[in-house]
Amino acid sequence: MKILTVDIGTGTQDIFLYDSNLDIENGFKLVLPSPTMMVHRRLKKALPLRTSILLTGHQMGGGPSAWAIEEYARAGIPVYMTPSAATTLNDELDKVEALGIRIVSDDEVEGLRPKVESLELKDLNFQLISKTFEEYGVSLKDLGAIAVAVFDHGNAPAGVSDRQFRFDYLDKRIKAKNSLSAFAYLSNDIPKIMTRLQSVADSAGDLPCPLVVMDTAPAAVLGANFDPVVAKRRRKIIVNVGNFHTLAFRLGDGIEGVFEHHTGEIDLPKLEKYIRALADGSLKHQDIFDDMGHGALVYGDNPFEFGKDDFDVVVTGPRRSMFLNNPTLRPYFAVPFGDMMIAGCFGLLAATAEILPELANTIHGSLRGENGRGVAPWDNPA
Repeated sequence: MKILTVDIGTGTQDIFLYDSNLDIENGFKLVLPSPTMMVHRRLKKALPLRTSILLTGHQMGGGPSAWAIEEYARAGIPVYMTPSAATTLNDELDKVEALGIRIVSDDEVEGLRPKVESLELKDLNFQLISKTFEEYGVSLKDLGAIAVAVFDHGNAPAGVSDRQFRFDYLDKRIKAKNSLSAFAYLSNDIPKIMTRLQSVADSAGDLPCPLVVMDTAPAAVLGANFDPVVAKRRRKIIVNVGNFHTLAFRLGDGIEGVFEHHTGEIDLPKLEKYIRALADGSLKHQDIFDDMGHGALVYGDNPFEFGKDDFDVVVTGPRRSMFLNNPTLRPYFAVPFGDMMIAGCFGLLAATAEILPELANTIHGSLRGENGRGVAPWDNPA
């Protein structure tokens, strides 16, 4: 059985092809520029030519792509966007139009195509990923599932902070199902408010198998738990330092607390302060929110004590070097199955086992090292 997992962040999209006939360490993997970075680079390259641009497709990750689109518009170059593509910038389309961008209908799109450079926005490009694997002789025609992680603020009503809206959603999910897999869904079960997750499903087209979607941060933290050292600890704090967002979970009997901030807005002293407050239970939502972060949630009154084990904090994520040479927090850098960058993919794999229980025995066997032992890729050509 094969499962394609794709963890889409701000800087990279991390791709792992799980094959139940192989040791997980022998699974094929790719770390490539994220879709938002691909759009950013294409628009930056086109900017000096001052060519009008038409953006169609779906809502996708913002950040770099949004900055490049806005720069294009500020330069006075005509930018046209379909309504669904325009939600990449803002769910309120009048605010997109205020940037000087023209929202166009599908009928108008056909008339514009011969006159402008056209670019389709979407997070998941299964055809491109499949073609890339095919070039290396690996087929994706026999997949048992596809699992994709993206970060979704949710579609906040007008006048409601998207940061607050996201944390209200996190609170609801944790109270409903207190586990990291609570943030994973089969494609036809996605909550209507989670518009980016829905856009992944909408843009996927006709897939050969079921699609599971999940939030990136819980996927990374869930994946970090498969580091054998981390797995031995029942209670722990795991910090995922992403390129754009930093998130910390306090875990014990389920999720005991969480906070989320923007990586660019914090340094190590500030992060340490928030981690210690998360540990002792004193962290308040407003502490993070008023510091331009997303927020915090703390459940229960059982504090997490530092200094009782060989390390205090588990760290993962592409910006984890922030914790280097920090003796006070005594970090442990998780490397599940020997690869930190694919932690989110391992989390996606574990969540897929819950979402698609018919695959659970096989996946859990691999995660425990029971499947494919001693098998190498050349023994099982794809």
